Parts: sequence; structure tokens; C-alpha cells
Amino acid sequence: MNRICNDRSIIVTGAGGGLGRAYALALAAEGAGVIVNDIRREAAQAVVDEIRKAGGKAVASCDDITSMDGARAIVATGVEAFGDVQGVVNNAGIVRDRMFASLSEEDWDLVIKVHLKGHFCLASVLVQRWREQSKAGVKVDARIVNTSSGAGLMGSVGQSNYAAAKGGIASLTLVQAAELARYGITANALAPAARTSMTEGPFAAMMKKPEDGSFDYYDPANVAPLVVWLCSPLSAKVTGKVFEVEGGKLAIASGWHSGVAIDKKARWQPQELGEVVGRLLADAPPAQKVYGT
Repeated sequence: MNRICNDRSIIVTGAGGGLGRAYALALAAEGAGVIVNDIRREAAQAVVDEIRKAGGKAVASCDDITSMDGARAIVATGVEAFGDVQGVVNNAGIVRDRMFASLSEEDWDLVIKVHLKGHFCLASVLVQRWREQSKAGVKVDARIVNTSSGAGLMGSVGQSNYAAAKGGIASLTLVQAAELARYGITANALAPAARTSMTEGPFAAMMKKPEDGSFDYYDPANVAPLVVWLCSPLSAKVTGKVFEVEGGKLAIASGWHSGVAIDKKARWQPQELGEVVGRLLADAPPAQKVYGT
């Protein structure tokens, strides 16, 4: 069978449930060896068992994505099991939702650590490995798939910590793509909308599975085909993109662009700027509304 991820091994973080589990199952079904990473050991092993029962290849890891030692251990698990690692899907995340005026330092630090530092550590370890391979003359065809969010692209009321982390991940993806192409590495990001443990609170009713057997719009499995394709050799020419995906809908987000400028050719005076900013605002396309407004 010509499966598009044959002979590739991919790390998926937060793969014990939700989107990560869907990604792991879909990657394995397309021939990849999957390193199923989750801090919940039993959850990770349950997904591994499910993959193996279906005839796929997988190994469990419960090492910490937010430390370099943990990242090295995850990569080592993949190398030991499959000989090498060709990609990572940085999926693991948490939320600690509060209005900004009520947000604690602890809730800020934890969300930034899991999302931003978690994305950094594994990618850093892998990129150093892939760069060494490239410099040694080995053909590298590697993938980084990050997870941003609509909250990171447009903002979301009550989620300033999460939105800041996810916006940072979108920017990180752009820089990774620009810097790493020379080594045969692509970097793309997802902004998925799907039913996961993080949506069980505010979006539970909207995202619940339909009882009439109709298309399950928010099924995490709907996002998985894009992840499989991005991890495969077929996506080698696509990098630096943020894909919005939900249900059967797929789009590429349009990022920040420099707008129309007014140039005085000299220093502005504070009193002048009200009228100038008003003209700029009149010419600027309206931004998408922040979620929750």
C-alpha cells in the first residue's frame, strides 16, 4: 500500500487524547512510526496500544516537553524505536482562562511555559540534529508542525495568556520557516477548531457530537488529514503558513501586513497626530473582531 508517511517517524505531543490522539492514529494509519507523548502515561500507552492493535507502529513517551532534558529524552525514544525522527507535531497545551485584570502570575507563567517553551524545546533538539545531518551530507526532509489558534491570530476575551502564547507560536513559525529551509526543514502551524478537553467548558454545547448521525463538524479527526499531509514528503514546498481548519473547511491565515503610510519627511508634532491617525484608520481594512466581543 502506498501510504504517504511510510518510513517516517513523527513525535506528537499531548497525544493521549483529543487532537493529539487523532493525529497519532491518522499518522500511524499512513505508515508513520509515532512517538506518542503525553504527561499522562496511561493515556499515552492506551493510544500506543490502539495503534498497534490496528497494525501500526508506535511507542509511548511521558517526558516533559518544557525542559531540554525532557525534549532530548523524547527524541531519544524515537531514535531508539525507529532509527530517526523526521518530524514533530507540537500539540500539547493547557488553558488557565481569566479576565486580564484577574490573571495571576502563576497562570501567566504556566500557559506561556507549556505552549511557547514546549514548542521551543523539542524543535530545538530536533533542529540541531537535522542541521548536523544536513552538514554531514545527509538529505533532510523534516517537518515542524506547530499549534497556534484563532485566539492567537485574532485575540480572545478571557484568554490573554493563551492568546499571547498562540500568537507567539505563529510568529515563531514564520522565523523557523525562514531560517531552516536551507537544511531541508519546513515549519507550518495549525489554528484548529475541534472538540478537546480544553473546549469542554465554554464551548461544550456548541461543539457536542450530533445525535442524529450527521457530519460531526468538531470531531478532532477532521483536522488530522492536514497534519498527516504536512508531515509527509508531499508538503516539502509548503512552509511558513498558518492553516485554519475546522470541520471540512480549510484556509490559510493572512498575517500582519504594513498598511498605507503617510510620510511627513520630518518629525511629527504630537498635536498633529490625531488628524493623521484618523486618516490612516479611515484607509485601513477593519481587523477581525476579537473572539468574545
